[in-house]
Amino acid sequence: MRKKTTTVKIDTIKENNFSGRLQPRDIRWDKLDNTAHLFPVIAGEKMSNVYRISVTLTELVEPDILQQALDMVLPKFELFDVRLRRGVFWHYFEENGKNSPRVQEENQFPCRYIRKGSNNDYLFRVSYYKYRINLEVFHVLTDGMGGLNFLRELTYQYLRLRHPEIMCRTDDGLSSGTTLNREDSFLKNYRDMDKAPYSTQRAYLIKGEALREGEFGVMHGYIKFSELKKVCHGYGVSVNDYLVAAMVWSIYTECLNSAPSKRSIRIAVPVNLRPYYNSNTTKNFFAIVHAEFHPVKEKYSFEELLKEVSADLRSKLGHDNLERIISYNVSNQVSTFVRLVPLPIKNLAMKYIYRRSGLSSTSTLSNMGRVDIAELYRPYIELFHGYMAVSMGQPIKGTVFTYGDTLVFSFSYVLKDPCVQRGFFRRLKDDGLELEIESNGVNYG
Repeated sequence: MRKKTTTVKIDTIKENNFSGRLQPRDIRWDKLDNTAHLFPVIAGEKMSNVYRISVTLTELVEPDILQQALDMVLPKFELFDVRLRRGVFWHYFEENGKNSPRVQEENQFPCRYIRKGSNNDYLFRVSYYKYRINLEVFHVLTDGMGGLNFLRELTYQYLRLRHPEIMCRTDDGLSSGTTLNREDSFLKNYRDMDKAPYSTQRAYLIKGEALREGEFGVMHGYIKFSELKKVCHGYGVSVNDYLVAAMVWSIYTECLNSAPSKRSIRIAVPVNLRPYYNSNTTKNFFAIVHAEFHPVKEKYSFEELLKEVSADLRSKLGHDNLERIISYNVSNQVSTFVRLVPLPIKNLAMKYIYRRSGLSSTSTLSNMGRVDIAELYRPYIELFHGYMAVSMGQPIKGTVFTYGDTLVFSFSYVLKDPCVQRGFFRRLKDDGLELEIESNGVNYG
């Protein structure tokens, strides 16, 4: 009769320095932040909840060096070195422990769903194409600021390996501005107060013939930031206000033909909450506010629309309103009753709530602001781009990155007719701005 044995996985043991024997070690695990609980429930092939951030270098990417850089950087970021697990009451993160995901040359459309069991169970992927390094992240891990934090360090490490002259002036450690903080800043800053629930009133929705199954459109507009600031100063608004209003204007003129509408054009604007609460967390920490324009008469001018959209957006960026949004988001998570509800029932409830509120936005515009790069690496970096997967009721979205004096406005979309993009860039040209536009060509296939 064979003796019964117990098998222990290699990635769950460590060496005891005193006895020389291998001992089981605890697997690190972590809770999802407040916002992240929704993403595993609603994500799928048609709505991946994956975003991309790309850095364009001044030289061709060397894939072997990029893989080496990823292998070196990933262990320093516990937030990214995880896989997603299903618990009794909540999803949670568990230490991954596998080899880093393989760096791949880009050969498919971006922002694809990251299937469970693929990619060595990691929730992000790294690819490259000519001069560009791409980081794609499942939103359950972190928001755009957390993703940028990781991509910046990956790029720094790559450049140190690629250029020995940089290594003479620095080391392989993380830069001083990089944070590894993993607190749930939603919970930390939660106050039980009057709540500001998201609107469930249906917005005007952009309709049209879809691209072929699996296709994903990307269009970039390159604008001189200094010139854009002059235009915005002339209108007396911020750059963000102007870009949101230009997007609303495009939808109003191209889709509604400047006619009145029963439904409002409502643009979801993610707000980075870290500056408001002195947080440096790498987990999700953002709120969604809506810039709303309801055309009730014929032929608004752009100035009228801009004034209305800007005032509405600014009224929702006050600290009190943001606190009310946090209170609404967190209230269910801290409820004793909700916490004890089994996960399958929670999932059904979250899907129902999302379907009710998911059609309340016409589109999303995320402005990531100015990317700060250490002076040592600037000669090797040309641009940053970013864009989001589309979602229910939102077949087109916009993302903004600024680096140096170049602002890149990127559209991601799944509609054949690029009328919204065309109207947006025409609006900027009408204000005297010079543009360079490029796309991945899906509209011409």
